[in-house]
Amino acid sequence: MKIYLVAGEASGDALGASLMRGLRHFRPEIAFSGVGGPLMAAEGLASLFPMDELSVMGLAEILPRYRSLRRRLTQTVEDVLAQAPDALVTIDSPDFTLRVAAGVRARAQALRTIHYVAPSVWAWRPGRAGRMARSIDHVLALLPFEPPYMRAAGMTCDFVGHPVVSEPRAGAVEAAAFRETHMIGPEQPLALCLPGSRRGEVTRLMPIFAEALMQLRDREPGLRVVVPTTPAMAPLVRMMAARWAEAPLVVEAAADKRAAFAAADVALAASGTVSLELAANAVPMVIGYDMHPLTRMVMKRLVRVETVTLVNLVSGTRAVPEFLGRDCRPDRMARVLAALLEDDAARADQIAAMDLCMDRLGRGGEAPGLRAARSVLAVLGNGRAERNAAS
Repeated sequence: MKIYLVAGEASGDALGASLMRGLRHFRPEIAFSGVGGPLMAAEGLASLFPMDELSVMGLAEILPRYRSLRRRLTQTVEDVLAQAPDALVTIDSPDFTLRVAAGVRARAQALRTIHYVAPSVWAWRPGRAGRMARSIDHVLALLPFEPPYMRAAGMTCDFVGHPVVSEPRAGAVEAAAFRETHMIGPEQPLALCLPGSRRGEVTRLMPIFAEALMQLRDREPGLRVVVPTTPAMAPLVRMMAARWAEAPLVVEAAADKRAAFAAADVALAASGTVSLELAANAVPMVIGYDMHPLTRMVMKRLVRVETVTLVNLVSGTRAVPEFLGRDCRPDRMARVLAALLEDDAARADQIAAMDLCMDRLGRGGEAPGLRAARSVLAVLGNGRAERNAAS
């Protein structure tokens, strides 16, 4: 059996790697090809080209690279057709991956197509589900409320759980060792700065986050700041961190990042999956996000939800404060971060919402990578998903 996978950013790379492990658990002989990052490479994928070339977001960021992205799109479609796999699995990054699926479907209608991560049609552009159904047979959903949207559009869909519930986490021993190694006292406040995983996000958000955290330090003189990042983003993050009045600690190794999450008291983070990673580690957070003014203007017209933070959406609460667009201001975020450090009730409210969120995402059940693999194999074995992987 051959599976072709296409991922376009770090979160998709992690999902792809987990799915590859799950598929190999059930079918050791399976072969993989496609586009992915370092985690998928560690599972045996030889990427057609560097995945980092696809890690862009927002209209203003995509336009300058349109021709290059178009070439990579054509190259990927041709490679899928040449490889003739049993299935094409596209992973998140819908602006690229769903175009790949559409290009393949136009020329190989019998090829099974599966998309991992349901598009957030519940948040904006609901018509995407119907268009997606023209080229996608089956969807692997990370959030429990997504399958009905996909099924209504004509695709089969399984909720397979979110990978955050099964990712390894550091404990108290690792957290204490991290603090000792970096000379952070056990009672010294520690804040995480998480400005995103894409170059455009880091460039835009890190100066804003830096100012917010410097204002927080004025209220909490002993505050230390850690910036966990990816190896791909580390050079940019370190260059920008060097401009801070007092440079933060930048960590990129997986073990160091896990330990930093376990040791942290509070976090300032970009909107996205990282809010779930913080929730899994019970780190109270403030979410901040801004984008290019043109992208902001377009998104303001399209968004259909009152909160974009996944912890809030899954838990059905508004426990995590968010500062979006023009509201993404250092002074406002610094005040709320200070309250989270000083107010036990505010911390407790967030942690309760985080616990509920993790339970709803599948904590304590079968690993999402295995559930996703079962769902894929069910589709390939039966021509359709015969059962819901969430049952």
